[in-house]
Amino acid sequence: MKVLVTGGAGFIGSHLVSRFLDEGHTVVVVDNLSTGKQKNIHPKARFYKVDITRPGGLRRIFAKEKPEVVSHHAAQVSVWQSVQNPVFDARVNILGTISLLQECIVANVRQVIFASSGGAIYREPKTTPPSERGVVEPLSAYGIGKFSGDLYLRYFWHIYRLNYVSLRYANVYGPRQDPFGEAGVAAIFAEKLLKGESPVINGSGKQTRDFVYVDDVVEANYRAFHAKARGIFNVGTGKETSIRKIFSYIAGCIDPMLKPSFGPAKQGEAMRSVVDASRIRRTLSWKPRVSIKEGLRRTVDSFKAERTQSGSVA
Repeated sequence: MKVLVTGGAGFIGSHLVSRFLDEGHTVVVVDNLSTGKQKNIHPKARFYKVDITRPGGLRRIFAKEKPEVVSHHAAQVSVWQSVQNPVFDARVNILGTISLLQECIVANVRQVIFASSGGAIYREPKTTPPSERGVVEPLSAYGIGKFSGDLYLRYFWHIYRLNYVSLRYANVYGPRQDPFGEAGVAAIFAEKLLKGESPVINGSGKQTRDFVYVDDVVEANYRAFHAKARGIFNVGTGKETSIRKIFSYIAGCIDPMLKPSFGPAKQGEAMRSVVDASRIRRTLSWKPRVSIKEGLRRTVDSFKAERTQSGSVA
């Protein structure tokens, strides 16, 4: 089967491309390389450097490649950038998604798998983690954009019968995550600690997140690809880990003597973020298999290997 992956040179998308190719599928990657990396592009994938906000470029690719399934991971991923420039965020995450869905209709694509966000969409939980029916209360333009994508997917299903699965990710981490952006605290900590530097924890560090390893996220996508299910699924562990604990685990893999420094809390940052992934467990028989300690160890090992290849000194 032919699969088109937008954002296929990025963190999650590149791992997904590898999985599809390993399973024998033909893969087309669309990425403008604004945050994706050339080195992440699989040599067996067909690559097009195209921005999803340019419908003409998309149309030519769809007409030529005729993909059967589209995995949509291209996005403006910075919450802070979305607050500073909501127009740009909407152009990419809302208008770009609509343009993509329109091309899917023209090309008779049979399924769209969308990378949504559980961490940015739901109201901060006071007790139990939110399910897919939880209160939607995004606090950022990024969250609004991702929720809009969910709504447009439902709209395109009702009007055009374009089948879809929206995967609302918790906090994904793992190899190839960008350590120089605002997202990806595990990657940021690993990069800093390997340089012998002290990373900054914003606020008290007691804020918690639901960290899910990238390989488990890829597995969720692949199960959605094979399933006949439709709709929205949370993808997470249902377990909370504090930022302090993440630092402690990573420092333990590198240098336990290194300590963090603390900066002011980010305005509007939630203290808790966690999702209930019961539905995907029931429907797609998916569950996370990589523990937080094992996932962080693998992440640190990947950063060490990359530094060795580039000639950096740990």
